[in-house]
Amino acid sequence: MPHSLPIPELRAWLALSRLPDTGSARVRALVARHGSAQAAAAMLRVACREARVDDDLRWLEAERHHLLPFTSADYPPLLAHVADAPALLYVRGDPALLWRAQVAVVGSRAASAGGVANARKFAAALSNAGITVTSGLATGIDGAAHSAALDAGGNTIAVCGTGLDVVYPRRHVELAGRIAERDALVSELPLGTPARPDHFPRRNRIISGLSLGTLVVEANFESGSLITARLAAEQGREVFAIPGSIHAPDSRGCHRLLRQGAVLVESIDDVLAELGSLARALGDDIAARLHAAGALAAPTPGARAARDPGSAPPPPRDEVRLLRALGHDPLSVDEIVTRSGLTAATVSSMLTLLELDGVVAAQAGARYVRLAR
Repeated sequence: MPHSLPIPELRAWLALSRLPDTGSARVRALVARHGSAQAAAAMLRVACREARVDDDLRWLEAERHHLLPFTSADYPPLLAHVADAPALLYVRGDPALLWRAQVAVVGSRAASAGGVANARKFAAALSNAGITVTSGLATGIDGAAHSAALDAGGNTIAVCGTGLDVVYPRRHVELAGRIAERDALVSELPLGTPARPDHFPRRNRIISGLSLGTLVVEANFESGSLITARLAAEQGREVFAIPGSIHAPDSRGCHRLLRQGAVLVESIDDVLAELGSLARALGDDIAARLHAAGALAAPTPGARAARDPGSAPPPPRDEVRLLRALGHDPLSVDEIVTRSGLTAATVSSMLTLLELDGVVAAQAGARYVRLAR
């Protein structure tokens, strides 16, 4: 395929991408300082004619294989806002999709049947709203989100923790092929790079960086999706979380995110209502594109509070009142309401959060006790 870059500059970018122990920030800084990848490679005395670069060029000759340096006008604008944006992106598929409005859908690899069903439901609904579903091609929630978007006739982007000629996990070879044929696989890692544990946190910043927001469907405390959510918040993007049973380990990560201020999601409307203001915060040109496509409705001021007035954390004084009312003998919700003077809705909400924090415990007969600290 033809490339917009001259071959010597393209070779230099490919050689720089293969430098060991050289991060994206350093490569971007070197290219900016010296004016081109060629000049940066010459300064570093990088061998741009090595055999692996020839192999990379042959890969790029195939249909729907692309390379997007940070300096390219085609580099996705949302990702360019990220402080540690990749210096180079390999794309297998349609690179124009990286400019589309995206929501990341992530979660547990060992997902429950309910988690998979929720991932499929929300991915299909996002697709029907004209939003591209972005995820990490992992088993569980990621794979369910990708396949549901495809099945719904929508678009999906898979960000890989390997080179694009290596599919991980192997069980997703067919899914990766479907995505590449119609949508896009993306990686910053050179061709031939195998899966390694440290690659996936790096991949996660690209997932969140491409997206307006990240929806965590199901996650335990050790889930990598919590890394994606943290990165999304650091990048100024919204974090959405689906609540679950207080007894399910794979709900605890989502509940932690909700306590930290994530948007509680019960339906697709909870996600879509936030995206217009997110797009405007990231740039008027991005917001204009999204609204022109008719995919998003601009939310009114205070829309989140009007939609879910109980989602904000209660004032600390209410928590003190509840804990004073709640002794170490089991009490019903009605008894706690009477003792504390708080509303039943406030008491129920706070008891759930305090149980998650290990401050109170539920007993038989829907009664609660305060735990010794």
